[in-house]
Amino acid sequence: MLTFDSVIKTYRRRGVETRALSGLSLSVEPGAFVAVVGPSGSGKSTLLHLAAALDLPSEGRVLIDGRATHELSEEQRTELRRRRVGLVFQFFNLLPTLSLERNVALPLLIDGRSFASVRPRVHELLDRCGLRARAAAYPDELSGGEMQRVAIARALIIEPVLLLADEPTGNLDSATAADIMRLIRQTAHQNGRTTLLVTHDADVARQADRIIRLRDGRIEA
Repeated sequence: MLTFDSVIKTYRRRGVETRALSGLSLSVEPGAFVAVVGPSGSGKSTLLHLAAALDLPSEGRVLIDGRATHELSEEQRTELRRRRVGLVFQFFNLLPTLSLERNVALPLLIDGRSFASVRPRVHELLDRCGLRARAAAYPDELSGGEMQRVAIARALIIEPVLLLADEPTGNLDSATAADIMRLIRQTAHQNGRTTLLVTHDADVARQADRIIRLRDGRIEA
């Protein structure tokens, strides 16, 4: 489902070149739940951005569901993210002027679907996340854990083949983080959805089926 083939990624800022990934090769099988850990600067965020086709490798190839991202146009990469890849962020990124149900529906609304046509699916996901009764509420009425649940529902509304989570528990207390991880793990295992999670938290990482440790842009273990 996701392949990194000898990937090198370099950035140039103010004339200084920094190598974020150094010849990294990695395969994630369909349905796998993988956690990526490592110290700051190890390349975790770069790996996630490449896995989401938000960025392209400097050398080597990244393949998502068999498609090499560097061979796709910007429009094709946008379509890939919109319809095949679900993204969950540390800071939720909910729109404050939209109700929970419309935040969840947003990816499909952008894709041209009517709210009426997707509302049953939205309510099904909110029910799974324990927030069906609060569908009409707004983000500023929620706790951090509740907002992250909404963000997960929004990522799942497109039924992605690949779910990417960037420090999804980073702003949550330990009890709420454990609750969110149960939801992500349940989603991964029940639906056979390939899940890649980046975290600095060892307890969070241990809930995955496989852990990859990065250091200096390479796989350490």
